[in-house]
Amino acid sequence: MAGHSKWANIQHRKGRQDAARSKLFSKLSKEITVAAKMGDPDPDKNPRLRLAVKEAKASSMPKDNIDRAIKKAAGGDAENYEEIRYEGYGPNGVAIIVEAMTDNRNRTASNVRSTFTKRGGNLGETGSVSFMFDRKGQIVYAAAAGSEDDVMMAALEAGAEDVESGEEEHVIWCADTDLNDVSTALEAVLGEAESTKLVWRPQTTTELDLDAAQTLMGLIEALEDDDDVQTVTANFEISEEVMAQL
Repeated sequence: MAGHSKWANIQHRKGRQDAARSKLFSKLSKEITVAAKMGDPDPDKNPRLRLAVKEAKASSMPKDNIDRAIKKAAGGDAENYEEIRYEGYGPNGVAIIVEAMTDNRNRTASNVRSTFTKRGGNLGETGSVSFMFDRKGQIVYAAAAGSEDDVMMAALEAGAEDVESGEEEHVIWCADTDLNDVSTALEAVLGEAESTKLVWRPQTTTELDLDAAQTLMGLIEALEDDDDVQTVTANFEISEEVMAQL
């Protein structure tokens, strides 16, 4: 997913790592708590919780934080979060999917709508852009995990659909319902992944010029700053030339 990975790189360059890490841990904790509350508090018996814990570990979240999030659900004192998806458009018709977990639907809807409006976007109806994406499992390994051929072979044997190998990483794609099984099989061969999660994979991407890229990044950053927002996905692409100007 070109847009997402390039956005992650830009965000890293801009700094704010400490604040971003704190916010990331908060979002990961929420996902762990919700997953544990919806199913078994044992990750081995709860695929969604297992994936949430794997992603938290891959993000260097302390074990104490992970255990605390699980115990919060088991103790019955966790908030009742509702999962909501918002869809809309950014500059140049870029499609955007926002996934949120909230204990106050009205607050979150108002904040998301306001952010789209203030940042040059338009919030649409549910289903207005999701048809332009496929729901997929995404597993990321560092390039050092193995050669392109070895990773491809391991991925296919594990039941994956596709592999994109580059200088820095291998991105393995699978059906959303197969993510738990594929990631487990790959872990036995390649070790622990850098990232394991469900994502929205765009079917096509829109290339942006400098002005549109700056506007879109402002919109995405503002959405991600909302405590209720878990993920933001957009189907954009930025050329190396524009990236250099940013």
